Amino acid sequence: MAVRLPASIVEALELREGDDIEIEIAVDAPRTFGIRKKPGAEALLERLPAFRGKLPADFRFDRNEANERG
Repeated sequence: MAVRLPASIVEALELREGDDIEIEIAVDAPRTFGIRKKPGAEALLERLPAFRGKLPADFRFDRNEANERG
């Protein structure tokens, strides 16, 4: 879906044509929403170390189990 944004928002978020954004509706304030630029791959990779040690040592990911449709 295409969304038109005011120039001031585009400039503040340093958006370029084709950038992905997230629009979130405020639950407690009707007709109020927030816009943020989706983080790129580099930004997501920088956040990975924060998750180190969060899973049990014996945790094993089972791709087949995760993709099962029930």
